[in-house]
Amino acid sequence: MQVKANGISLEVEDTGAPGRPVVLLIMGLGMQLTGWPPALVRALVDAGYRVVRLDNRDIGLSQHFDQLGTPNVLWTATKLRFGLPVRPPYSLRDMALDAVGALDALGIRKAHVVGASMGGMIAQRVALAAPDRVASLTSIMSSSGARHLPPPKPEVLRLMMRRPVDQSRPGLIDHAVRLFQAIGSPGFPTPEAELRARVAESMDRSFHPAGTVRQMVAVGADVTRALELINLRAPTLVLHGRADPLVPYACGEDTARRIQGARLVGIDGMGHDLPPGVVERLLVELQPHLATHT
Repeated sequence: MQVKANGISLEVEDTGAPGRPVVLLIMGLGMQLTGWPPALVRALVDAGYRVVRLDNRDIGLSQHFDQLGTPNVLWTATKLRFGLPVRPPYSLRDMALDAVGALDALGIRKAHVVGASMGGMIAQRVALAAPDRVASLTSIMSSSGARHLPPPKPEVLRLMMRRPVDQSRPGLIDHAVRLFQAIGSPGFPTPEAELRARVAESMDRSFHPAGTVRQMVAVGADVTRALELINLRAPTLVLHGRADPLVPYACGEDTARRIQGARLVGIDGMGHDLPPGVVERLLVELQPHLATHT
């Protein structure tokens, strides 16, 4: 369903009975709310939670911002490398206020905030901007954004930055499958046919690469968050794959070090995705964390 939040339109999925404690799930770069595995959503609902998911701005069925233009990612990366200021079309804080606005639209006072990848960064921003709205924070395969942290593996970065030569639907699906295979969990591989079907289904729902570029610049421009995390007081769980080729495990370690009282759990064989085996291991840590702080 569509809601008005922070002055824009957001697509929101609300699962579970009102009156239950709420878990807000925030997805990562270019990913839609359907990127959250149904098994994870179902397990949380079965455990007695109300689960709210949203398409972040500029992606999926939420409001797009094409009028802001498409930034030059390479030029942005060059400026960041030399410490020059970057003006993104919008910020991660804007996206955090979108999430808070979605809670407002649904009449929800407080929620457990769970974010994956860029969604973890947005979740950190939610906890900084509106601490009274956050029952607990869970940051999955994410980062503090500190400048000294290791980058993605070169082959992954090349795939991310490469524009597919074949712009047909099959060509775009092939490119996405190659990328997801490159960042996937070596200990929990997803069969190619399943991955291909998932990519096609996501593309049928919405395909908006310009929004992904604007989100990417918002991530790069968020250079102060690492220093601000010392002020974060929400009970925090940091979950990270030890085999993550996109956001290396050191990023999870750094996030946990910067947040007072945060607990870090590394998952062997987990890359930068959420296959069934990884979901099972995440839930082993996530459910007690939520229960403790409900």
